[in-house]
Amino acid sequence: QVQLVESGGGLVQAGGSLRLSCVASGSIFRVNTMGWYRQAPGKQRELVASITRISSTNYADSVKGRFTISRDNAKNTVYLQMNSLKPENTTVYYCNADLVSSSSYVYKEYNYWGQGTQVTVSS
Repeated sequence: QVQLVESGGGLVQAGGSLRLSCVASGSIFRVNTMGWYRQAPGKQRELVASITRISSTNYADSVKGRFTISRDNAKNTVYLQMNSLKPENTTVYYCNADLVSSSSYVYKEYNYWGQGTQVTVSS
């Protein structure tokens, strides 16, 4: 019943910007840490950026100074502002969230993934 819905991916020229959004919806009590991951073909999924509920952030070294992660707790939404995009940023980006579901009698934290959204940066 819980789902993460992403938007904002697409095609952009090198040096351009994109803003990814991810909304968590369903039987949710509280959304804890949220993050964005990338996975290139034949590679492991790896963290791009994460953000806690109190907005403590963590970034991969390759995106520091160019990408900014933020969230709106009232909307259960996480954003990834991607500036100065490079062709090497071309890959599939996945939204991730640790959240407490309200559908159980005893609340438990679960981890969820979005469907993935393609970002393509042309040179």
